[in-house]
Amino acid sequence: MPNKPLKIMLIDDEDIVGKRLKPALEKTGDLVETFQDGEQALARFNEMPFDIVVTDIRMEKMDGIEILEKVLARSSTTKVIIITGYATVEIAREALSKGAFDFIAKPFKPVDLREIIKRASKELGC
Repeated sequence: MPNKPLKIMLIDDEDIVGKRLKPALEKTGDLVETFQDGEQALARFNEMPFDIVVTDIRMEKMDGIEILEKVLARSSTTKVIIITGYATVEIAREALSKGAFDFIAKPFKPVDLREIIKRASKELGC
């Protein structure tokens, strides 16, 4: 029985990140929506919960920790993966203590992110 496609939200204020990751993540048949703005992403999340949210930690208006808290407040089953260009242990610990599934440090290969998504989907039972 084929797995149902995951609904993945990707939030990063650098346009290139979404452009690079979207096709790589869609290769496995998953549905990917990209956002550069946390507020727009959360508005969309309110319309339709996503299975997995991948968010950058440092963004202009709203940071990844805030997105993490708001997503988990709305959906306890959503897995949130944090992208950080500043891979400090403190930020990673804070994200994990607030319920993040995992984090990945920039620069990373799309295949590395897919591995984390695969682990998250197993926990979701997808």
